[in-house]
Amino acid sequence: MTETTAPEPRSPGSVTPLVELLDLEPIEVNIYRGMNRDLGSGRVFGGQVFAQAVVAARRTVPADRELHSAHGYFILAGDLAAPIVYFVDTLRDGNSFTTRRVTAIQHGRAIFSLSASFHVAEDGLAHQMHAWPTVPPPESLTPELELIRQRAARIPDALRPVLTQDRPIDFRPIAPIDPFAPEPREPVRHTWFKAMGTLPDDPIIHQAVLAYASDHGLITTALHPHGVSFRTPGMQLASLDHSLWLHRPFRADEWLLYTMDSPVASGARGFTRGAIYSRDGTLVASVAQEGLMRMRTSEERPKP
Repeated sequence: MTETTAPEPRSPGSVTPLVELLDLEPIEVNIYRGMNRDLGSGRVFGGQVFAQAVVAARRTVPADRELHSAHGYFILAGDLAAPIVYFVDTLRDGNSFTTRRVTAIQHGRAIFSLSASFHVAEDGLAHQMHAWPTVPPPESLTPELELIRQRAARIPDALRPVLTQDRPIDFRPIAPIDPFAPEPREPVRHTWFKAMGTLPDDPIIHQAVLAYASDHGLITTALHPHGVSFRTPGMQLASLDHSLWLHRPFRADEWLLYTMDSPVASGARGFTRGAIYSRDGTLVASVAQEGLMRMRTSEERPKP
């Protein structure tokens, strides 16, 4: 029997494929089409659908206003083999706020729904209540992709090329968990991230990249107290809804700190929250998500 070894080190990737993924094809008035990227889950990554829906909504909004909040519901698992069509309803164009609703369609059925609001830039009262946590700088941390490649021999053969592929975003977790040997810990997670390379200056690109990244690892924070991971046999994870608020301008090609916690889990659902800071400690975005976290018995699991 031939021993499986980890792949040779290689380049960590480029953000260009993600920027291309977010550049939706217009196919009719207020209708857009997007392609998919396989991340190894067997379905479309929720952050991708969320980010593409944000881009579709922004395409229909006056140029003088930017996204400040978006709320999405994941209805059905996305099919990686089929493009996604985004229908945008132009609900309201006010003096300072614009509201849009986006429905993502595959095979004639809605798989995702998004409500988004856009706001004209205004000066006003400003404060920030919470200081960011004291954490090591990103330069001192090992990229998550490198950690995955170090464990490549433990990844199933069919998934190994997908899970060890180059990435558009560099995630650097603080105190990472080994998904093959998880141990119980507090439901708190901290991760630095930034795009691999320089992004265009268009704010919607930075907002969409952050939206994409905001779904990465969020629901797994709710697994921490239970000593299980997404690799635990029988564990079924899925995002149910996802909300994002953008507070201030930022660049997604500069280091951002994502702090996550899970105050409660019950009824096979975990609730998680996130705060995203620029490197100077400014809170630029807030996130909330509820996700399915169901432990299935051996009889309930799909047959191999």
